Amino acid sequence: MIDFAAASEAFTLLFSSGIEPWVMVPLGLIIGLVFGILPGLSVPIAMAVFLPFTLYLDFLPAILFLTSIFTGGGFGGSVPAILINVPGTTAAIATCFDGYPMARQGRHNEALGLALAASTVGTTFGYVYLLLLIEPLSRFVLQLGAPELFMIALWGLTLIAALSEGFFWRGILAGALGLLIGTIGMSSLGITRGTLGSIYLLDGIETTAALIGLFAASELFALVKSDYIVADAGARNVKLKEIAGGFFGAFRNMGLILRGSMIGALIGTVPGIGSTVSNLVSYTTAKNSDPDKASYGKGNPKGVIAAESANSSSEGGSMITLLALGIPGGAGTAIMLGAFAMHNVTGGPRFISDNKEIVYAIIGGNLIQAILLAIMGLLFLRIAVLIVRVPLRFLVPAVTALAILGSYALTSSMAGPVTLTAGAVLGVIMSRYNYPVVAMVIGLLLGRMMEGNLLRTWQLGNGDLTIFFERPIALGILAIMVMTLALPFIRSRFGRKSAERAASRLNSEM
Repeated sequence: MIDFAAASEAFTLLFSSGIEPWVMVPLGLIIGLVFGILPGLSVPIAMAVFLPFTLYLDFLPAILFLTSIFTGGGFGGSVPAILINVPGTTAAIATCFDGYPMARQGRHNEALGLALAASTVGTTFGYVYLLLLIEPLSRFVLQLGAPELFMIALWGLTLIAALSEGFFWRGILAGALGLLIGTIGMSSLGITRGTLGSIYLLDGIETTAALIGLFAASELFALVKSDYIVADAGARNVKLKEIAGGFFGAFRNMGLILRGSMIGALIGTVPGIGSTVSNLVSYTTAKNSDPDKASYGKGNPKGVIAAESANSSSEGGSMITLLALGIPGGAGTAIMLGAFAMHNVTGGPRFISDNKEIVYAIIGGNLIQAILLAIMGLLFLRIAVLIVRVPLRFLVPAVTALAILGSYALTSSMAGPVTLTAGAVLGVIMSRYNYPVVAMVIGLLLGRMMEGNLLRTWQLGNGDLTIFFERPIALGILAIMVMTLALPFIRSRFGRKSAERAASRLNSEM
């Protein structure tokens, strides 16, 4: 568990190395918040831009600087998701579902306060989880092979069923389309699919550009008919009291925050899955376990809390694979691995055993970051929430221009803006005919990963896919997936039966 001698050395290391770490951490949080709020300018881009700067820092301040960008961006992505229905990062997809309806109802201050509280607790939980479980979990992650990773991705796809109420088969069709688009480009076997002869598609579709187009487009078109995001002039006011009320009000749902944080931390541990899937799993779990399911997607504060607590805690989970195995869990930790290399440090089991005080110092520094996020986030929101007071005739063109510029920055070519435009058109058509956009996004994000792991599983089993049934962890994930699918049907069936019994009892009494 905790090595208290190493923890004591870590405390000394943190507070005896001058002011350098405590200058870099607030700066990193501000950078992360700014990059998170701008559509297209993702957190990994921010980390990549400032990576060369870390060469001039000592190892500990360099890593704390990068993790603070990671932490700030994790929350920053929720701001445009709530205010303009554009997820600033792929990890803020589920935040849109209830955050934006709350903003349209004039409850934007409350929604942002809820998101900040959930992010703060989620970040704290993720690093406490890392502190307590880094060694046993690092051994567990080593047991996850291609079959297990494929089953986890397949479990992510079953969310389509849970998020497509009333349009189940349309959700399945949208998810299948997302899978097909996600596999465009060159496969692991060197075979090109769906490129139409274009060299720009050899590396596949730029998912972030497609995601912004799919989510933002239909809403931007709808907003053209309005004068402001919030119709009521009184509700457009920026009220720090309401933001603080939302922040402290979130703690009335502490059980929901802790459950979302646990889901995020566990899923964040798995390389390649991370916060994108964790916030969807947490949101779906919250929705399915709530008696008032119909209120989700219409401005239920619990939806914002569930989504934000999970995507923030997944940061601590992803750091486990980086520190314990030297394996990046996603784009952000891949850039941190680059910082490790720049300082001639190699992550992995040997790094933990030989440098426990540094590992504990990283964890301690990130716990302090969570406290600073709460303080700086409140000040940042005081400015960011002014978006609702900007007339839409100015806001819509500005958001569109930022999205196009951001998509160009992602690819350094016109492939980004073209992808965004195609996603926008497709998003409008899907919304018009009630095909769930989120189902397609899940398929798009998981398609290439599923294909690669299925191919490796095929090779491991020498062409025999019964290998799935020979691996206990894969079977366990399959059982969880079946329960996830079956539980809503069982509940609805028992709910109907109890309603019928109540109705018949009422009739007999009359």
